[in-house]
Amino acid sequence: MSTPFRYTRPLPPKAATGHVAEVYEQMSRDFGIDEPVTFVVLSSAPELLAPTWALMRESLIAGPGSRTGKELAALGVSLANRCPFCVDAHTMLLHATGDHSLAERIARGERPENEEHARVLDWGRHTRVPGGLGAGPYPFPREHAPGYLGTAFAFHFINRIVSALLTENLLPGNAQRFRAVRSLAGRTLARTVRRPARPGASLALLDLPDPGEAPAWADGTPVGLAYAALLREAMAGARLLGAEEQDLVEETLLDWDGSHPPLDLSGFPDRRERPGARLVLLAALAPYRITDEDVAAWRRPEHTDQLLVHLVAYGAFLAVDRVESALYRPIART
Repeated sequence: MSTPFRYTRPLPPKAATGHVAEVYEQMSRDFGIDEPVTFVVLSSAPELLAPTWALMRESLIAGPGSRTGKELAALGVSLANRCPFCVDAHTMLLHATGDHSLAERIARGERPENEEHARVLDWGRHTRVPGGLGAGPYPFPREHAPGYLGTAFAFHFINRIVSALLTENLLPGNAQRFRAVRSLAGRTLARTVRRPARPGASLALLDLPDPGEAPAWADGTPVGLAYAALLREAMAGARLLGAEEQDLVEETLLDWDGSHPPLDLSGFPDRRERPGARLVLLAALAPYRITDEDVAAWRRPEHTDQLLVHLVAYGAFLAVDRVESALYRPIART
């Protein structure tokens, strides 16, 4: 029996209890999908599942700004990160917003006709390059910044988790590549996507006695607490590397210019010598290049699915942190 999971065996959502079951319940209600594998793959590490969901919910679903605009931002991010699974997912979600012709133009690789839409899509693409947006204004008003920025950061993280730990097939047999299937799938989600969601509802799912400092760009919205909670949990994966390996990967990220690595992966640690550091850097810079051999070289009896998810999440968030630290600045109104 085929499975969308590459290296882990998470419990089926129907078997979830307690905190994880509460996350799935809210996800079903506010996202409209009962068992999204994007999040099921994180259930091996429940402490990462809740803040990842919270960041996506509070920005994309409940945050300020139009859902169409934020879906375009997420699509631009996913295109830049070469995550076909997420590109297909957001194309279907554009159908759910009612923007059918826009969804199909993007599915054909064409530029949106509406210039505001085109600017948002381009903005999402350019966020992969630290500092690559230049000094120009963002293509959204200041009051919508938490929604758009939170969405971009959420999908820089989610793209990497998906590319590392899932197959590329959003639907069985890649059925989402057919226009009729994309449109129908979008229509089934339309009622949920167009229904307003109450900001902050996901924060009750988080362990927030000390989530850390919320970033200034979140402007006091629930997006900031969700971002701080995910940062805290994802960066805890550093403990899986030795001090020298942590320094190596963090220094590499400081020098990263947003480019995709060469085919020969020159400059990456050898999997036989530093398999953990190699996996972290691949998760950050090219998660679609992680191979069975890379994972096998790191696996030990004590390296559970939970620890593998944490290792990948650490690499993924190092990239998010690099993008976020270079991207934030006072936002000009368009």
